[in-house]
Amino acid sequence: MTRRTSYNILVTGATGFIGSSLIPVLLSKGHRVIATDRFSNVKKTKLNNLFNCENFELVRLDLVNLDDLKKVVRKSDMIFHLAANVDVRKGYTNTNLDFLDNITATRNVLECMRLSRSCKKVIFTSSSVVYGENPTMPTRENYGPLKPISLYAASKLACESLISGYVGTFGIEAVIFRLANVVGPNIKHGVIFDFIRKLKLSNGKYLEILGDGKQKKSYLYIEDCINALIMGLNEFPSRLEIFNVGSDDQIDTNTIAKTIIKQLGLQPRIGYSSKSKDGRGWIGDVKTMLLSTDKLKQMGWRSKYSSKDSVSLTVKNMTGLSV
Repeated sequence: MTRRTSYNILVTGATGFIGSSLIPVLLSKGHRVIATDRFSNVKKTKLNNLFNCENFELVRLDLVNLDDLKKVVRKSDMIFHLAANVDVRKGYTNTNLDFLDNITATRNVLECMRLSRSCKKVIFTSSSVVYGENPTMPTRENYGPLKPISLYAASKLACESLISGYVGTFGIEAVIFRLANVVGPNIKHGVIFDFIRKLKLSNGKYLEILGDGKQKKSYLYIEDCINALIMGLNEFPSRLEIFNVGSDDQIDTNTIAKTIIKQLGLQPRIGYSSKSKDGRGWIGDVKTMLLSTDKLKQMGWRSKYSSKDSVSLTVKNMTGLSV
């Protein structure tokens, strides 16, 4: 792409945790944002009020609908493709979920880009789970073979492969970010949200931990995540670039639980529940994860927050913590 100071940028998954955090940063940098999601009318009104400016357009859209998607892609120069199924465990009972929301949606985005004259770059949020179990840690982008152990992970890897195929066949540009566990204020899923919800339901008396509590992973604060994604706007020597994004350390689930309990001033009884013999939280859960971010650091990016800091800051800033 010819480098410009501002672009017409399509953001899919606009009401999601990452999307709603990315949009104001893009607007502040002078870009025009077209935001799409399958939001309710309430969420649409809320977002319109939040980003009420001439450079912001909100479109209710299901990415599975190819014809409607073509219309917004025609008005775009590039796409931040963030939309995806975020409930990994729902994929066990509804095996179409990851296929439609992740693979089909991504294929449709790419197909619209192929047909577009102006929109030739996609920035895609993938996940650390594509590496599967027991990779060399910290795991580099060139680790392989990649053997995902959940339908969600498999769908993310399939999306990466589709992107690579469209880059190689049709000459579009792509930047893929493999994210660690992203946390921050207003997050609506994941271990921190789950623990706080359970403590509220039990009036602070009981906390169930899925697995043995020894799951050890890297957590990425939303500010660090957005700073990395913005770097996707840069020009690169290769038409396809893949970057890991995460903190340089890990934190285990037991420590996360203790952090939340201490912050809330509670003394709940703690129980453990696992459907596997090796102590993982659920079928398909990758028990340990730590990404190498050396490649992104060479471009000047650094994580401001450690995993421990990211978790602590998220807990402190989440609203309605009282139990």
